[in-house]
Amino acid sequence: MRHRIAVIGGGPAGLTFARVLHRHGHPVTILERDSTPDARPPGGVLDLHERMGQLALGKAGLLAEFQALSRPEGQAMRILDVDGTVLRDWRPRPGDRANPEIDRGQLRGLLLGPLDVQWGRGVTEVVPRTGDGVLVRFADGRQETFDLVVGADGAWSRVRPAVSSATPHYTGITLVETSLDDVDTRHPDLARLIGDGSMAVYGVNRGLVAQRNSGGHVKVYAQFRAPLDWHTSLDRHMGLNRRAGMNAGMDTGLDTGLDLADAEAMRSSLLALFDGWAAPVLNLLRHGTAFVHRPLYVLPVSHTWAHVAGVTLLGDAAHLMPPLGVGANLAMLEGAELAESVAAAPGPADLDEAVRAFEEQMWARAGGWAKITMAGLERLVSPDPTEALALFDEVQPS
Repeated sequence: MRHRIAVIGGGPAGLTFARVLHRHGHPVTILERDSTPDARPPGGVLDLHERMGQLALGKAGLLAEFQALSRPEGQAMRILDVDGTVLRDWRPRPGDRANPEIDRGQLRGLLLGPLDVQWGRGVTEVVPRTGDGVLVRFADGRQETFDLVVGADGAWSRVRPAVSSATPHYTGITLVETSLDDVDTRHPDLARLIGDGSMAVYGVNRGLVAQRNSGGHVKVYAQFRAPLDWHTSLDRHMGLNRRAGMNAGMDTGLDTGLDLADAEAMRSSLLALFDGWAAPVLNLLRHGTAFVHRPLYVLPVSHTWAHVAGVTLLGDAAHLMPPLGVGANLAMLEGAELAESVAAAPGPADLDEAVRAFEEQMWARAGGWAKITMAGLERLVSPDPTEALALFDEVQPS
């Protein structure tokens, strides 16, 4: 029996699910709200772990192609003190492919392959247990029914309300992302500072992280503890006093708000926030282009739900957690595992039982990782910067 299956969301989770089903000869409808594959910037790099993301790609028959695209040298990690002193400099051994890096855009292209995605199909609601299956309503007013709807539509999932009332909550930590282009030619000093992979600097309740992408592109992330509305009053919320702001080329005034769309104002406020750090480190912000505000949200650590026939979730839709190198890996592995279970389910009752068993396995594994990543985030953005260094000492190979 061919089940009518839809996956909502064309990210790593949804595309891995669809690609593994495709390999098993099972049709799947892929619904993505973006109008085209290039409608939005694809984001930064991912390190795919041997026993998670790479295992999923193996199930999709794509491991050799991934290895040709990935960058093992991107596993390098360098930690600096705020004064620019190199504290740690980890480099991968020859032949080490435990966690090679790949650009998100490259990964999406790899997964898309022969898949037929319905672009521009924004979903507004999923209604389970209708007479002919699970009802999916679209932003254009149309609707369709399926035997199984898989929500792989991220943090603010439109599918999640069909199974759970949980919503993401703010962690108290914010990221501001910027980027550098053609870094090896235009900023060779910064290229040497970053190295082949990632570089991080941690201070009191804040940090700066730079990650190489392919083609000389670098993503930079400023991270800090702050209330969600920190930008509405820099002096009151962030302690950016007049003197620190003037040192960074910005007079913060007595109670200054910040326009998040104003790149130069964002740059100045971040330079004030990291005032006193080494000049080469601050050049990551000085030479950054656009600045994107990314408050970190998470779902409850042990997010589960009462099983609902015909609907399930993958990845961030199911277990949004801090971005510490696990989320996409888990999402891809889940997508591959669910696809294999679905492909092996001959009838409706078998399909429902396969999904139920998958959910139990997903919840147990994801709950453990959610606890680990939340504890890791607390240590990385900590009042004691030595906690961040100690965390890396624990997880990096000796």
